[in-house]
Amino acid sequence: MADLRALFSSNNPSEYDAVEAFTDRQYQWAVVAAALGEHLQHVARPGFDVEDLESPRTNLLMFHGVGGAGKSTLLRKIEAALTTAEDRPAQWGEPAWTQRLLPIRIDLSRSAQAGSDYERVLLTIRLALAGGLGRTLPSFDVALRNYWETVHPGEPLDEYIRRTGIAGKVTNLLPSQLQAGVGELAAALQLPGLVGSAAGQLTSALVTALRERQERAQALAGAVRTAALLEATPDLEALSYYPHLLAWDLSRLPAKKTVTPVVLLDTFEDTADRHRDLERLLQRLVWLMPNVFFVLAGRSRLQWADPALHGQLDWTGPTAWPGLSAARSVPAPRTDAPTGRQHLIGDLSAEDCETHLAQRLTIEGRPLIDADIRAAITTRSHGLPLHLDLAVSRFLEIRRTGRTPVAADFDCSFPALLARTLSDLTAEERHLLRSVSLLDAWDLELATRAARLTQQALARRLTERPLIAENPNALWPYHLHRAIRTAVREDTHSEDRWTDADWQQAATRALAALGEQWTAATTLGPSRLLLVACLRQGLRLARDHNLADLGWLTDAAYAYTDDSVWEPLTLPADAADAPDTPADALAELLTAITRRQHEHRQRTVDRLTEVLDSGLLSAEVIELALYYRSKAYKDLDQGASARAGMQQVADADGRLAPKARRGLANLARLAGDFPTALAAVPTLGWKGRHHRVLGDILWSHADTAAAVAAFEAGRAEAEQHGAPGERAMMQVRLALAASFADPDRADDELVLAHQLLEGLDQRSNTLLAQVVALIKDAGTGEVTARAETLRTDIEAAGLPFLHRFVELALVFHHAVRGDDQDLAATIDRLRALTATGDFAYFTDIAHFMAGLPLPEPSTTRWTRSDHEVRSAWRDLVQARQEHLRAGN
Repeated sequence: MADLRALFSSNNPSEYDAVEAFTDRQYQWAVVAAALGEHLQHVARPGFDVEDLESPRTNLLMFHGVGGAGKSTLLRKIEAALTTAEDRPAQWGEPAWTQRLLPIRIDLSRSAQAGSDYERVLLTIRLALAGGLGRTLPSFDVALRNYWETVHPGEPLDEYIRRTGIAGKVTNLLPSQLQAGVGELAAALQLPGLVGSAAGQLTSALVTALRERQERAQALAGAVRTAALLEATPDLEALSYYPHLLAWDLSRLPAKKTVTPVVLLDTFEDTADRHRDLERLLQRLVWLMPNVFFVLAGRSRLQWADPALHGQLDWTGPTAWPGLSAARSVPAPRTDAPTGRQHLIGDLSAEDCETHLAQRLTIEGRPLIDADIRAAITTRSHGLPLHLDLAVSRFLEIRRTGRTPVAADFDCSFPALLARTLSDLTAEERHLLRSVSLLDAWDLELATRAARLTQQALARRLTERPLIAENPNALWPYHLHRAIRTAVREDTHSEDRWTDADWQQAATRALAALGEQWTAATTLGPSRLLLVACLRQGLRLARDHNLADLGWLTDAAYAYTDDSVWEPLTLPADAADAPDTPADALAELLTAITRRQHEHRQRTVDRLTEVLDSGLLSAEVIELALYYRSKAYKDLDQGASARAGMQQVADADGRLAPKARRGLANLARLAGDFPTALAAVPTLGWKGRHHRVLGDILWSHADTAAAVAAFEAGRAEAEQHGAPGERAMMQVRLALAASFADPDRADDELVLAHQLLEGLDQRSNTLLAQVVALIKDAGTGEVTARAETLRTDIEAAGLPFLHRFVELALVFHHAVRGDDQDLAATIDRLRALTATGDFAYFTDIAHFMAGLPLPEPSTTRWTRSDHEVRSAWRDLVQARQEHLRAGN
């Protein structure tokens, strides 16, 4: 089919081929084919009765979707596919039915008022039947003729049809068929004088004949309710029940003339009004014609199955309309086995967008739109067909200026798309729409608070529109269609568009709403999922809108870092090279802290230093940057810088002071000053992770049983406080302590450690768990080869302190095996790694394991005598040797 808009966009229409490209919409066709097939089987059953007004109705299908989703195009394609096989896309396949169908598409957007539009719908159906059947439908035709002469006196039906442009080439068929019907009835009633009489006289004569049960009259118009309908005052109310007569006439057609009308009602949203007047008439049409199949398309779901509409419509509730369930679903673009009678027309896949754009404009069989431009349009459209159409128009407009379009020309939204979206929204709904466009996702409470509304009803009503997608399993189930969200945010054309100040105020409200939701939930118990979700949205809002009052974001930042879980915050990239606002600085701070699990620690130091040097962090947040920079310094073996930073945080006596004191205790241990580290343990408490510090001191003295007990106590304390990150760290260290003395238990503890680490993104502890596996397997297998692979991973992670653990594991391995040459080489490597002073006691432990004297006096200060520590480590080596011999 030619794309007329594109055809008339150039003075040289032969330059390229413009067609109305149609993506397969295979799922939607499968829905139509399945439902229509079921309908045809239903009406063919012996027990089917067109006059049964009590049975539930399944003779309709509803497609709903946001404006521009392609509903009208789909209905046009369905109409064409049901008309001739040649117009059916090949990928849709052959339908299962063989019955004759008559598609009738009606666009309801042309209506002016309920009465005249219902007349137009009914006349369009009857005109289509006039062209498709070429014969009279007596009972309906006599009722219609009587109605017309009463309601439109002096206005011939054929003139009305021509004036309103209802039916093109079949315009003259209906009046002639109505006249022929009069002749049939007059002949049947044996009253030839009635042929030229007024419709009222013929109607009265027919009613009399029906009351008297005259056989010939009943054969032509013998529905049970025909007489009552003809006796009723011929007004709009009576007209709305005449489809029952039309359905009866269709059911009496001879076998060779039998046809199943498929009525396609487009833009059903235009029937909406306060009293549902037109909708009530159209529902009556569907109900009274159970042998006709209806396909509706509109922006909103069909609510006829909602019992709350009882009294507004004639037939409501799930019993009457079993296929119109309240469940919302977005089918996959190519899903089979459709069910139900109500379906959301979702976005096109990227593949379908590419196909659409490649086929829309062609030159000598090749796409006129270049691949990079097609990719840019597809990305920006988020699968919305209207955006694709508007982008094609923009492409042609640019070409008309003599310039060659480039991909950057399509990094934009289109006012027409937004106009289509806003056209049927009230002022309050537009305010709410703009408010939620600031949020990635939301629930009714969050939307209501963000828009500063007093009730949730408006938000609930908005969620029923197809421009809102729903994921019932998500924390916040609703989100705005991405293409529409972009158009709303970039709006510079609509009359009631927001000013910059309006957006700023709305962002402040949205940020406050997120904080209120998180704070309220926290009083009931910690929710890591909600915390991270609020942080992601809150940081983006504060950064993008340069909000000065960060308020709850500071508390949330501390809560986020407290548990060492490190879910990615995944904020969109900022255009600025460096932080230039407090919100930007806070976002960069948390991103740097999170990304340290995936970046070299030097990169972490650089990023945190840049944030600190910006001067944009509040005093309350500065210690967060100082603390995590100090941790990175420690991992990089820069002990002096680490101690200076930890001391600064501890001296400030702020939120992180307990952690900083723990850091200082750990740094004392790394320097070999165990008495100082041990003395700090009673002052640390839970916030200072006292059990972790104690356990690290104990296993370093080869007191593995006491270390295991300390780590078990730390794990239990972490579980009590709902801290999965700390629990996982305790479990890894518990496995470490057990690995030297009890490899069988260590194996079990490692399994649990990996389970607890799952999803926590703790890279250093994950690598440490691999070191534990080496220690557990010391004396056996390919320990050396595995260690080499592990060294590569540690180097890539920028965690050089773990190299000492690997070498210590190899010392244990070689000592157990008695490989003196490898043992000496490993001790030399370990001595080089600890030359700076930190972890120098590892070299002492290596000599203790090997039973070798220290080459020079040690600076390590143990909490027990050197002899006790030496004996304990040598005993562990000998115990492993005995364990291996017993196993053999």
